[in-house]
Parts: sequence; structure tokens; C-alpha cells
Amino acid sequence: LGAETNNWYPDLVHDNHPVEQPSSPTEDGSEKGYHLSRDLTDKALEFIKDAKAVAPDRPFFMYFCPGAAHAPHHAPKEWADKYKGKFDMGYERYRELVLDRQKHMGLVPKNTELSPINPIGAPAETKSPTGMPFPALDYVKPWDELPENEKQLYRRMAEVYAGFLSHTDHQIGMIIDYLEESGQLDNTLVIVVSDNGASGEGGPTGSVNECKFMNGIPDSLEENLKYLDVLGSPLTYNHYPTGWAMAFNTPFKMWKRYSYNGGICDPLIMSWPKGIKGKGEVRHQYHHAIDIVPTILDVVGIEAPEAVKGYTQHPIEGVSMRSSFDNAQAPTSRQTQFYSMLGSRGIWHQGWKAVTTHPTLSGWSNYEKDTWELYHTAEDRSESQNLAEQYPDKLQELINLWFFEAGKYQGFPLDDRVAVEILLTPRPKMTKPRERYVYYPNTAEVPEAAAVSIINHSYAIRAEVEIAASGAEGVVFAHGSRFGGHALYVKNGTLHYVYNFVGSFEQKISSSKPVPTGASTLSAIFTKEGENPPHVANGTLAIYINDEKVGEGKIRTQPSRFSIAGEGLNVGRDGGEPVTGDYPGEYPWPFTGTVKRVVVDVSGEGSIHLEREAHGMLMRD
Repeated sequence: LGAETNNWYPDLVHDNHPVEQPSSPTEDGSEKGYHLSRDLTDKALEFIKDAKAVAPDRPFFMYFCPGAAHAPHHAPKEWADKYKGKFDMGYERYRELVLDRQKHMGLVPKNTELSPINPIGAPAETKSPTGMPFPALDYVKPWDELPENEKQLYRRMAEVYAGFLSHTDHQIGMIIDYLEESGQLDNTLVIVVSDNGASGEGGPTGSVNECKFMNGIPDSLEENLKYLDVLGSPLTYNHYPTGWAMAFNTPFKMWKRYSYNGGICDPLIMSWPKGIKGKGEVRHQYHHAIDIVPTILDVVGIEAPEAVKGYTQHPIEGVSMRSSFDNAQAPTSRQTQFYSMLGSRGIWHQGWKAVTTHPTLSGWSNYEKDTWELYHTAEDRSESQNLAEQYPDKLQELINLWFFEAGKYQGFPLDDRVAVEILLTPRPKMTKPRERYVYYPNTAEVPEAAAVSIINHSYAIRAEVEIAASGAEGVVFAHGSRFGGHALYVKNGTLHYVYNFVGSFEQKISSSKPVPTGASTLSAIFTKEGENPPHVANGTLAIYINDEKVGEGKIRTQPSRFSIAGEGLNVGRDGGEPVTGDYPGEYPWPFTGTVKRVVVDVSGEGSIHLEREAHGMLMRD
């Protein structure tokens, strides 16, 4: 399942089988339509109730994982609008206000400082030990240097993100409310935690359509501003800029992908009314995600099995957090934790932390020349004071400990390959690529990784259909979405083919003659004639009814994949985000005739643009 799934048209699986959502969203993304977070909440409640109906005295374990607040930041408009004007101060002033509030609430020590917004430096000014400039995608634009229209866009991106979070909080609240109403909350252990620091994958300018990045096509401010009023709706695949990533990580520096606290520090909320006396209290013991399972086992009072179905299990490496439940001053039960994230390394040990700057997927660093930094995080939570020169022996002790821990816990080999190297490494597939693919209706959506690839190819789509005397319309074939894809459909008796180029523009060819009743073959055939720019195929797309050409036009195809997660291939309907808003009818826009089968032919050698794919991977993780 894709972490970056579309919250309006998600990648859904039930019992190991792809399924379609029960309803569709509204175009403006209001509360009236479908949203993944609410759907998952409804399912969670259904599963709990089902379990209690069958075995009311049996405890349950539930892992509830919404798409929020991972990008794309899809928020119902009503929730985003609650935050209008709340981020007008900009991300630099926001950091100052949040740090003051954190100190007042006792979340961080009073002496905690803010790091610079670009703690490693501006790209043009900062060189790696090998002489490379710091990756431009990890730069934060100073707020005061932004033009007003750019500030306006970034403010709205933050409002949408905040609405996304609050909407998710409301869904979690619905589950808590049910547990309370049904008398289960008092003895239910609830743990809420995020998965990493805020994400910097939006780059310095953010995005309204992340699929562009996957194709190496940059967003433009002018284009993004057109979507200002619909940010977070089904019309966008949006992400905030790095400035907000830094701000939402206050007081820490950097973000996801780094081993600084901005990448690895997360809030954790724990509730167990029957077992925890304190209410609304703060704990500062150092713990890690691997400590959650030992805590649950400790609370339940069971030991982890040494073997499952005859397979010996690795020992659980975490420690229980239970000692801190009723004793805020209890010593932390964890002494050491090492980190390794795509080449970025760090280790925490008894209040001290050593960390390297090693930007992922960029080729900026190498392990032999990495510079290690040293922080006393027991006193300097935000890693603002590098003590490496002051305490070289302590730093070396932690470096040595990192290698020991990495060896002990399968931390080798290290992997900091650049994106092109990763892409050039073949990944296993169930079947080999072929020249001819046959698809049928009434089947599950075919994921993009398993579907036919038309990247930089000539291709032919031939659909065998049968239409009653009363006529038919709807989607015959669809692959992708409004953020990149193509489709063959019938509307008002006319055959249409549309190629949506990464959501930037639609290229539509329509038949000059009506689609006949009875059995016929509807075809769209693209003949590649060149590349301009490189790896963007240009050519002629002709549509046919049986053997007669009924339409023709010039189109260009995008250089890489259609989607980040989900949005696969469908026959006889479009079960995800529509490729075009021109479909007749309503979701999933089914073809009202009969589609017997669709054959896609991609004879000839294809050319996937690895460098453009690499650029996209650099933006994503």
C-alpha cells in the first residue's frame, strides 16, 4: 500500500484484494463526500463492534493508520478554513511562537534554542567534503524575502495541513468516544504516535501536484497560484514547502530523511485510565518506536513467543516504558539507540548524541569523509550547540558505539546510493515485461507496477465492445488519474481518447462518426515520431472504430510514471481519480455496454528516462 495514497481516491485493499471506495468525493473536497480518514474510522469501529459481538469478553488489538498527515495533504475544505489567517506570520515567526509555547507547557527545557532555518547553509555557500553544493531541494527560503503572492500560497498550504491534522484528530476522537460510550475506554491502552519528523519532500516551493516531480517537471509559482482556492481538494496532490517542515519540527532542525532530531523525534501520547494515574502530564524519558511492543506486552502481562508456527523469532530489542507511567522522574529504561537512514547516521547514548550530515539520494557525501557532530541533548534538545571540538574523546566513544550497535542490530551494509543507481538495480516482478497485454472487465484494478508501461513507447489500445440498440457510454479503458494518465471512453455516442500530461493539460481526440451499436472494436493507436524535450515522446494519436480511422491528432506523453501510489489500470470503469472531468455519469463512470476485453500492444523497445525517475525519487522517499 502506498503511503502517499490519494485520500480522496485511495489505494484500498480488503482481505488482500484491491477494492474500490464506497462513494466519491465532492469536487471541492467538502465534508459531504468521501475521504479516506473517515472511511478508515468507520471500518475501525465496524471491526471493533464485530469482534465484541462475537466474543464480548475477548480483548482486541487494533492498528489504526490513516493517510494523514502524510502528503498529499487532502483536507475537507471546512476543516482547512478553520485555520484561515492562523499562519499569516510566516514559518520563521511561527517557530518562535511555538518554542515559547513549548517552554511554557514544559515540553522542552527553558534553555532550548532555535537553530537557523538553514542550519547546514545555503546551497551556493555550502560545500560537501567532496566539493559538492548542498542539495537545493533541502533549502528553506527566508520568509521576508518572499513576494506577497508566494507568501499567500504558502500560508494556505499550512492552513490546509492544519485542517488535515484536525480532521484526523476528529476521526480518532470518534473511536475514543465509542470506546467510552461502550464502557471499554477505562481499560484500553491507547498509543498515538507519528512515524517521523515533518517532511521536507515538498522542496523550497511546495507543490500542488507531486506527480510532476516524479516526472522531473518542476512546479511553477504561477501555475501553483491557480490552485490557491482549491488546495487540499481532489484537484490537487499537494505538499507544503521546506519552510513549514522546519517550522512544524520546532524546535528541532532539518526533517524526515535526516538523523537530526527533526527527522527522528516524534510526539507520543499514551492513555490508559485504569492503569495510569496521571492525566495530561509530560514525560521526558528517551524512548524509541521499538519500545511500543514491549510496553504492550508488559501491560498485558505476557511474554513474546520464542517461535511462531515453528519459526524461531528474533528477540524483541525494545524495552518497556511502563516504569514512567506513574513516575515522571523514573530513569529512562533505554540507554542507547542507533539510527541509520539512507546513509544519514546518528546515535543517542545516555543523554549524548552523535550525528552526521549525509543528505540522502544526492551523492553529496561519502562515509569516509562524513563530519560527525556531537550534542548533549539532555541539555540541548534542539541540537544547537555542536560540542565535537570541545569533547573529541566523547565523540569518538559514540562513533565507536555506533559501529558496535549497527553491527549488533543488522545496520550493515550502509546504503547511500544515488537515485539513478537504485533505479538501475532490477527489482523482482511476478512476470517479465511483454509486448502484448490483455485485460478484462469486472476485475480488480491492476497496480501501475504490474500494468503495461507505455513510457516513451508507440502503443495500441484495442477494445472489443458490444453496444445495445439503446446505445452506451462510459469508460472503456483508463490508466492513471487527473495528475497523469490516459483513457478511452464513450460520451454522447462519440468515442474519445484523452491523454492527461501530468495534470498540466489534457490532449483529447474525438471521433468524427458515432460509435455503432452491436459488436465493434474501438482503438487508440499512438505512433511515436520523436522526443522533445528528451524522453517526452511526441507523435500522432489516431482513433479507430473497427478498421476506419475516425480521428487523429498530435500528442506528447509524459516521461515517467502516472502515479505515486494507486491509480492503476481499469477496464469498463475508472475506479480511482478520473483521468478527465469529461467522463459521462458518476463514479466509477462504468461503461453501460459490454467490454469483452482490451488488448494493449507495446511492440518495440521502450525507453524509461532514469534520470527523471531519479529526480522524483530524490524528492520522495
